[in-house]
Amino acid sequence: MPKKPTAEDAQIIMRLYDLRRETEMRKARHWYAGWWPARADDILQVLNDFGTQENAWLRQVNGYWDMAASFVFRGALNEELFFDSCAEMWFIFAKLQPFLKESLQDSVIFSRPPRTQRGLRNRHRQLPTSIPKRKIIASAVVKTNS
Repeated sequence: MPKKPTAEDAQIIMRLYDLRRETEMRKARHWYAGWWPARADDILQVLNDFGTQENAWLRQVNGYWDMAASFVFRGALNEELFFDSCAEMWFIFAKLQPFLKESLQDSVIFSRPPRTQRGLRNRHRQLPTSIPKRKIIASAVVKTNS
């Protein structure tokens, strides 16, 4: 049974929110929100284009969510509280998920997906509170990308 959320969990959530408000992170998130990969090659093009602003932003946003989710997977942050407040992570995941396996397989950077990406693929199926949110966001991403 998951631990009950604590005031410390709430403080971590608020700190994660503050980090998302940092100036460069806002720019990265804005770019990511408008970026719609249609195939794995679109992801690989940005991922392997070192030195570009888009490459830095892709790594910054993905790295942020990988770090944040790792708190949950390592038991440092209440799972349900985190998933209640991270719709943006599901948005990012829904954009990448159809191409994730091929992108990671062909990437210059990753030989295997980070633990958090593997964990998200499994965890989102297990946590009842995340399923409706994930499905709604994934559905919206598919409609927008069509």
